[in-house]
Order: sequence, then structure tokens, then C-alpha cells
Amino acid sequence: MFRIETEVDKERRAVLGERLRESNTERSPMMRALRDSSLDHELPLHIWMLEESTGELVGGLTGRTWARWLHVDLLWVDPRHRGSRVGAGLLSEAERLARKERSCARARVETWDFQAPAFYQKQGYEIAGQVADYPPGVTEFTLVKALR
Repeated sequence: MFRIETEVDKERRAVLGERLRESNTERSPMMRALRDSSLDHELPLHIWMLEESTGELVGGLTGRTWARWLHVDLLWVDPRHRGSRVGAGLLSEAERLARKERSCARARVETWDFQAPAFYQKQGYEIAGQVADYPPGVTEFTLVKALR
């Protein structure tokens, strides 16, 4: 007999994640090889653009690197500075650090249709996939780029 519970449980979530990781490692030779390498360590990557005189946040990028990939999680630029290449500079620096210091070969990002797909395409990213109506009325794009 089984029962279903629905409360948030951080300990069970950790167990679930570990069991899925073990299952993936067991079933995939590529994941098994990855687990035995230094590439399996996920590292955060944060880049901040600050106003020189005040220290005010002008823009920022947060992401992480894992398995020779840079994953951009958040990129934001103060509306007063949009169009002045602040975003391009943040993204370029993240890609440079990922490539030079962490041996990343590729980058990925998710963005919504009203946010920045055209911006990422101008930076050399290509659309790898999209999900319509996520959230309702919005399309989410996944974009990727080879880092050179």
C-alpha cells in the first residue's frame, strides 16, 4: 500500500535528486564518465556592472558552469543604460571567463519572447528550441552558442 503526500520537503527533494543522479549515472556511459571527471563540478558565475562613482548596480549576470557549458540564469540591465552595450559587455565577460578559466565550449540561456531573444541572437546565439504558452500567452526560447 502507498500514500501520496504533497508538502514541500527539502530532505526528500535532496534524496530524490541523488537517486536520479545515481540512476542517470548507471544508465548512461557518458554521464558515468562525466561523474568521474572534474567537469562534474557546478560552479556559480556572477558578473556585476557598477557605476564607478556611486557603486550603484547598472547591470548583472548570474549563471553557472557545468560539463563545459555556461548556463546564463539571469541577465538584467538598468533601463537607463539599455542600448549602451552593458548587456553585451556582461555576456561577453561571462563567456570569456567560462571559456578561458573554466574550459567551457558552449553556452545556453532561456528567455521569453518579450525579453531578449533578438539580443542573444545578435550576440551569436541560435534558437535551439521553444515552448509556446509558457506562461500562457508567452513563448520561452532556449538559445545556444559555441564559445570560441
